[in-house]
Amino acid sequence: MRPVLRPFLALLLLGLLSPVFASAQGQWPTPPVEGKPPPQVSGPLSGGTGDHTKYEALKQPFASGPEVTKACLSCHTETGKHFMKNVHWTWEYRNPDTGQLLGKKHLINNFCTNARGNEGMCAQCHAGYGWKDESFDFTDETNIDCLVCHDTTGTYYKTPNSKGSPACSVMFEGKPPIDYNLVAESVGLPQRANCGTCHFNGGGGDNVKHGDLSSALTNPPRELDVHMDAQGLNFACTACHITKSHVWAGSRYQVLSKDMEGTGKPGQRRDVATCESCHGTAPHPVDSLAAFKRNDHIASVACQTCHIPELARGGVATITDWDWRTAGKTRNGEGYHEHGYTQGNGEHRYTYKSIKGNFTYGENLVPLYRWFDGQMRYTTIDTKFDVTKPVAINDFTGSREDGDSRIWPFKKMTTWMPADMGNGTLVYTHLWGEDDDSYWGNYDMGKSIAHGMKEFGLPYSGEFGFVETFSYWPITHTVSPKEDALTCQDCHAKQGRLEGVEGVYMPGRDNNRWLDLIGIIAVLGTLIVILGHALIRIIAPKGENH
Repeated sequence: MRPVLRPFLALLLLGLLSPVFASAQGQWPTPPVEGKPPPQVSGPLSGGTGDHTKYEALKQPFASGPEVTKACLSCHTETGKHFMKNVHWTWEYRNPDTGQLLGKKHLINNFCTNARGNEGMCAQCHAGYGWKDESFDFTDETNIDCLVCHDTTGTYYKTPNSKGSPACSVMFEGKPPIDYNLVAESVGLPQRANCGTCHFNGGGGDNVKHGDLSSALTNPPRELDVHMDAQGLNFACTACHITKSHVWAGSRYQVLSKDMEGTGKPGQRRDVATCESCHGTAPHPVDSLAAFKRNDHIASVACQTCHIPELARGGVATITDWDWRTAGKTRNGEGYHEHGYTQGNGEHRYTYKSIKGNFTYGENLVPLYRWFDGQMRYTTIDTKFDVTKPVAINDFTGSREDGDSRIWPFKKMTTWMPADMGNGTLVYTHLWGEDDDSYWGNYDMGKSIAHGMKEFGLPYSGEFGFVETFSYWPITHTVSPKEDALTCQDCHAKQGRLEGVEGVYMPGRDNNRWLDLIGIIAVLGTLIVILGHALIRIIAPKGENH
C-alpha cells in the first residue's frame, strides 16, 4: 500500500463514523462579567436558614477571629468536630493504597519547597489561626477559621502567623483593619472567591501551581468556564465538591479517574467530584454515529481531555519552570525582584525574585496527555534517589491495560530544587522565620537547609546542591463550552494531541498494514453494497421485490 494513501484512508474511515466539527477558538483574555453577578449555585444545601445579623451571639464586640469562632460554635455545636476531620484542617492524608503519609504538613513541593518548618508563612492558607510551629493545638476548636470560607463582604483577609525577617514582614503592612462584627454578621455559603483565596494563589501567586485555578474564575464568562459562568450556571466550587459534615468530595491525593457509577439519586453522591456524577456515563445524546462514538470514547478518554483544550486561560499565566539555583542574588546587600512578563489581562509578573530565583510563564498551553488511573505517587523527605537524574516530586500511574485508566490532561512543571547530594534526598529548607538562619532574610541556602533538617531530626550530609524535578497536575477546571471542545482531527492526526500516548491504535495517527487493509476492505465493501443496492432499485421493474 502506498504510504501516502494511509492517512487519507484512515481519515476517510473515521469520517464515515464521526463528522468533523470546526473548533471555535475563544479570544483571550476574556474580560470578567460586568456588574454584580447573581447568587452562585452551591451544592444540595444551598440557601440559608437564618439571618446572622439577628443572632445575639454575634452582637458582642469582636477583636479577633478566634473570638468569632467561639460565637459560631455556640450555635453550630457539632461543626468543630466535623471540620477537624477534613484535610483543610489536618493538612495530612494517609493514602490507603500506597500507605504514604501525605498532605502539606509533610510533603516536599517544587514551588516554595516545603511548608513544614515554615508554617509561620505557609499556614496563612491553613483553615485555622496561629499555626507557627509544631506546638500548634489541632484539638482546639477555637483555632478553626470560620470566616475564611464564609465571609461574603470581601474585606476579610489572612496574614502570616509570625513576622518573619524584617525584609519580608513589610509585605503585609498597611492593610485596613478587619471589622469582625460586619464580617461575622455577613457570613454565607462559600463562594468561588472564598476558595480562591488559597486555591487560586497556591504555590506563591495567582495560578502559579495548577494552571487551571486562577483569579479569572472569580467572576468568569462562559468562554472561560461553562459551569462557573457568572451569567449562566454560576456554580460555586461546592456545587461539584459536594460537602457532608464539612468534608469535601474530591482530592488531589486520590483522584477517581474513571467513574463508571455515574449519577445517583439527587443529593446521594457525596463521595466524588467527577463529571460522570452529574452527566452520567453516556453524556452525549445519541442522535448520530458521531455521538455514539463520542460516548464510546468515555471508556478510555477523560471528559477533561476534550473539554479543556488549553490550560492557563482567561489572561492569567501559570509558571512552567522555576529555578532555585539563581536565588539569593542581592543589590547592595538587599534582595530585589524583576518584572519580565506581561500576561493576557495586562498584569505584570515577576520573572526573578531574590528569595525564589527565576520563573518562566505560559498561557493557553496544550496539556500533556497520558494514561491515568487516579493514583498519584509522591517523593517524600525520606525517598532516596539518584541525584544525577531528574526526580518526579509527584508522579502518576496508569496504562491502557489496567482497566482503571483513561487518557487525562496534565500540567507538567519543572523546577531546579535544593537537595542533599550526599544522602540523595530532598531537604526541608527553613525559609520563613525571625532567626538568622531563615533564607528569606540571609540568602544562605546552606544555613537554611541545616536548620530545617536539624529541626525535625533528619539526617543531612552537609553537602547540598540542586536537582531537576518534575511535578504533574491533573487538569479539571476551566471547562470550555462544547463548541470549543477538541475535534476528531485534533487527536486523530500525525503529531496530534495524543502523539505521546502509548498502548492504543488510533486511526489517522498510527499505521498498521493489516488494520489498514481491513479498513480499506470495509470502506470499499460498504460502497459496493450501497452502489449495488441503488443500481438494483434503478433497473428493477416497479413493484418488484428487490
